[in-house]
Amino acid sequence: MAAGRAWLVDASIYIFRAWFSLPDRWHTPDGRPVSAVYGYGSFLLDFIGRVGTAFHGAAAFDESLGSNFRNDIYPDYKCSRELPDQDLAFQLDACRRLTEYLGLPCYGGARYEADDYIASLARRFQSRAVPVTIVTRDKDLGQVLNGPDDRWWDFAADEELDAGAFSARFGVTPSQFGDYLALVGDPVDDIPGVPGIGAKTAAALLQAFGDLRTLERSLPEVGVLPLRGAATVQARLEEHWHQVLLSRRLTALETRIPRLGASPRFRLRPAAVQRSLDYLGELGLAGPLARRLRALGEAVA
Repeated sequence: MAAGRAWLVDASIYIFRAWFSLPDRWHTPDGRPVSAVYGYGSFLLDFIGRVGTAFHGAAAFDESLGSNFRNDIYPDYKCSRELPDQDLAFQLDACRRLTEYLGLPCYGGARYEADDYIASLARRFQSRAVPVTIVTRDKDLGQVLNGPDDRWWDFAADEELDAGAFSARFGVTPSQFGDYLALVGDPVDDIPGVPGIGAKTAAALLQAFGDLRTLERSLPEVGVLPLRGAATVQARLEEHWHQVLLSRRLTALETRIPRLGASPRFRLRPAAVQRSLDYLGELGLAGPLARRLRALGEAVA
């Protein structure tokens, strides 16, 4: 068991990547599409092949569209996202089942999002001085990079960032990123932010003042900053500060989800390989994906 690092997979983002990018080529024996399962399964086997067949870690799934605690704060949170249709819902469930059959611990539920499960699990590992790698394409999870050895890894692009590289990319530190998102907003998640405040301006404000609390106390000073249109920026912040505070409640990751259990571990076992092969056969995916899984299984037989 690799004890030196924990790997936390943002599973849903790779499922949706497969859903949107792959052709409708793979189907169950009764005709249901499983292209997203094929794409996600390929990613999962690639990931295990890279990281190893035994490690600390887990996968987190988004199962809370329209029902999580952020909708209590702001009912329009993610209101522009459509609920999955039957074909996608079937594949989302199939991807989680395949992950569970392989033996990788899975987290998801109606109250919290995948990001919250990842942040809560990361806090547990980090509290024991175990660095984490967050496997995702979602920049929001940069907030989890709390230590010098923590990593954000876009697996598909094979791009890995530590806290310093993340800061260089976005102009703010990981600990400032929730404040940054509260200022710029996020149209993908229907988080309002401040109209007219873009990435460069938000980064400059946080570089100048450090955090939103200090910025709020210092709003009269914004107008004299060496920013283009500084007076207009100040006026917009003053007019929309209530939206900043609301947005900050939405961008904060929950790091203390209760009853998560012990720190999760994964070990690929022969029984799990066979169980997964059987399930791939049920889905009509007994070809290349199953052959790759058998090859992985030979290492643990």
